[in-house]
Amino acid sequence: MLALAGCGPAPEPPIAPTAAGGWHEFSGSWNSTGRRHKIPFGSDRYAALLDLSGSLLLAGPARPGVGFGAEAIVLADSAKGLVGRTVWTDQNGDRVFSEIRGDGTKPGDRITGTIVGGTGRYAGATGTYEFTWQYVLEAEDGTVAGRTVGLTGRVRIERSQPVPAAQGAKP
Repeated sequence: MLALAGCGPAPEPPIAPTAAGGWHEFSGSWNSTGRRHKIPFGSDRYAALLDLSGSLLLAGPARPGVGFGAEAIVLADSAKGLVGRTVWTDQNGDRVFSEIRGDGTKPGDRITGTIVGGTGRYAGATGTYEFTWQYVLEAEDGTVAGRTVGLTGRVRIERSQPVPAAQGAKP
C-alpha cells in the first residue's frame, strides 16, 4: 500500500508567500525561439508576425512559480509598436495568460505585459510585468531567437474558492 501511495501525482507546491497587499513580486529571464514573417509596409516601415516559444524562469522570494514553458504570438509594426498574447504553462499544466504591448520595435524599447487570468492555481491572476527584448539570432529564413532583459513584475491571485490542480495537462 505504501508503494502504491508513492505512485500518485506529486502534491501541488504552494504558491510562495506574498508581499504586502497580496502581490507576488518577481524578476526573471525569458528565452524564446521561433519564426518571424516580415513584410514591407512602405519605404521605411515593416509589419511582422512572430510565433515564439521557450522557457521563463522567475526569481524572488514571492514569485508565483519557478519555471514555465512560455508561448507568444506578436504582431509588430515598426511605426506603431507591437501587441501580442502570451501563455505561461507550469510543470502541472496550470497557465497564466497575459497581453503584451510595446510602443516601438527598436532595440531597447520597453514591452509591458498585463496578466489577465489563468487556470488551476493561477485562476483569478492579475498583474503587470515589463522587459526589453533582445534578438540573439535573426536569420533570413525567418528563424529568430531572443531573450528578455530586465524582466520584472508582480501578480496577485485572488480566488473565491479553492481550485483543483490541472490533471493530465501537459505544457
